[in-house]
Amino acid sequence: MSLWQRWRQRWGASVRTKVLAIALAPLVLAMPVLLLALSAWTGIAYDQLLRTKVRADLAVAHGYFEQMLLEVGTGTQGVAESHALHQQLLRGQPRHAAALAPAAQADLHAWLERERQRLGLDLLVLRPPQTPPAAPPQARQSAARLVVWEPQQVAELAPHLLPRLGIALVPTRNAAPTSRTHEERALLMLASAALPADAPLPGWVLHGGLLLNRNLDFIDHINRIVYPEGALPFGSRGTATLFLDDVRISTNVRLFGEERAIGTRVSQAVRDAVLGEGRTWLDRAFVVNDWYVSAYEPLTDSQGQRIGMLYVGFLEAPFRWVKLAVLAGTALLFALVMAVTAAGSWRWARTLVEPLERMHATMQRVEEGDAQARVGTLAAQDELGALARHLDRLLDVVADNTERLRSWAATLDREVAERTRALQESNASLRRAQQQLVKSERLATIGQLTASIAHEINNPIAVIQGNLDLLRESLGPAAAPVQAELALIDAQIERMRLIVTRLLQHARPTEFAGYVEPLALPAVVDDCVVLVQRLLQQHRIRLQRADHATVPVACNRQELQQVIINLLVNAVQASPDGGTIELHSGDWVEGGQTVGAWLEVRDGGPGLSPEVKARLFTPFFTTKPDGNGLGLWISQGLLERYGGRLEADNRTDGPGAVLRVRLYTEPREPAGQAAA
Repeated sequence: MSLWQRWRQRWGASVRTKVLAIALAPLVLAMPVLLLALSAWTGIAYDQLLRTKVRADLAVAHGYFEQMLLEVGTGTQGVAESHALHQQLLRGQPRHAAALAPAAQADLHAWLERERQRLGLDLLVLRPPQTPPAAPPQARQSAARLVVWEPQQVAELAPHLLPRLGIALVPTRNAAPTSRTHEERALLMLASAALPADAPLPGWVLHGGLLLNRNLDFIDHINRIVYPEGALPFGSRGTATLFLDDVRISTNVRLFGEERAIGTRVSQAVRDAVLGEGRTWLDRAFVVNDWYVSAYEPLTDSQGQRIGMLYVGFLEAPFRWVKLAVLAGTALLFALVMAVTAAGSWRWARTLVEPLERMHATMQRVEEGDAQARVGTLAAQDELGALARHLDRLLDVVADNTERLRSWAATLDREVAERTRALQESNASLRRAQQQLVKSERLATIGQLTASIAHEINNPIAVIQGNLDLLRESLGPAAAPVQAELALIDAQIERMRLIVTRLLQHARPTEFAGYVEPLALPAVVDDCVVLVQRLLQQHRIRLQRADHATVPVACNRQELQQVIINLLVNAVQASPDGGTIELHSGDWVEGGQTVGAWLEVRDGGPGLSPEVKARLFTPFFTTKPDGNGLGLWISQGLLERYGGRLEADNRTDGPGAVLRVRLYTEPREPAGQAAA
């Protein structure tokens, strides 16, 4: 009898259980639906609120950025039209000369330097017409413009700014491929104001600018404006960044410790959307080393060309934990309501089933030979009470008729005996058929049973580990005398976890992965060959290898060894004694790029028929009389969890089968799942 049948036999015969199930069924069915609906609504509202928040933050940062452009422009214009500059030029310009006297240039340079420091600019120079940067002078009170200068332009007009250029590019995950190693260009807020017509040098242009490369004061000020102290709840942290093209040239995002992530690059998806399409990006994004709710907008020069980006964002994790806490609290509230309802329903069900239980007990006593057994008086005056009284009257009638029925007892006993023997023979045949069916069902459900058992073991393991950590934390230094015993308990807990993981790999191998590390395929094959060397010698199998794989693959070493050993053992069993097994490996190339490596195990057996090939990776399918049909299925699941795959085909150079392992250099999500 199966586990399900035994459960139904035990609980399905209880009226109290049925009444309780009827009372709780609506709540049990409604609670998951309500929780799912609440979770979906919370997720949508959560995403919308975060996008609205970061959109407002970007608007504040954009406003300050525009204000700085206006200040650079008005400041430069004010100096160009100032009386002080007019007087300075009059002192240094010979009458009717078109340029300053050489002796006055140093004074003018010193005066402009003081004005530059007063305005907080990085650049303030006076140049003749047509002197780079070649751009039309601005109208009065206009904002500055964004420009990108090459290093030689910076060296010509502001050589003191050269040390802030030459930003080394830092390799960044998901960034667009590039051959550059440094960003040498400069991104400036530049204003160009022509001197008035009545000035001593009419037509000359005053250039004022602010260099954004490594301008930490500027970006920190934006961050303080957008995210002042206490603006973000739950311990979240706000950040701001300026990009030249897709390179961070000024940011308060940290790379490691207090080191800023200058030189890192934005992901290709954001680059394509913002710089490629000119859209504002409002979404989650992985910024350097954590997930942020991010907003990016393009920065354009005076010709409308997209030359960079302005970014603001804040850590998403604190908000996500708050959302999960709300959902968990709601689920706990539902569980408490259900528990209280179940307790009340249980007490109410007991008042309903008590008459039935007494009638059932009375019938059992009658069946045992107590002809005088009766239900007796009940407090219940409902239909069940009336049924109990009716049962007592019926038992009285039965007792009166018992004597008249005894004469038929012998005949009835003989007929019952004959009928019983016939039923027993029929039941024996039925049991044999049922046993065969149960055997098939057990094979089909072995994975589910194993997973259930493993998960039940995990619960006490988690409790033991949690209490052990609490004990160690509570004792503090006092735990030193028993440190060895605590370490032994940790080791045994880890051992239990490994056992549970192996059980779960038989049930759902794609859901449980081990530690991932870069592995060289030839080295892993060396270890596996040592483990199967005895089997090869026993069958006099020769092993030929051609190791051409040069790139590492991302996988757990023990799991990869398990796959390769399984393939080698299958190849030995398929090959004739004295045969040859070939091991070939190489780099996996897709789209002209090396993405991973492959390993082929070629046996000398009869090969794979179309029927066998179609069912080769299905669980419990085997062509061996003593096999369980799980080896290749588990191996396939182990590879798929890292994005790899296991392929099977027949050899083209002779008889035999080829089993091919493919793995990437970086672990990938299984097919059908999108990467964040």
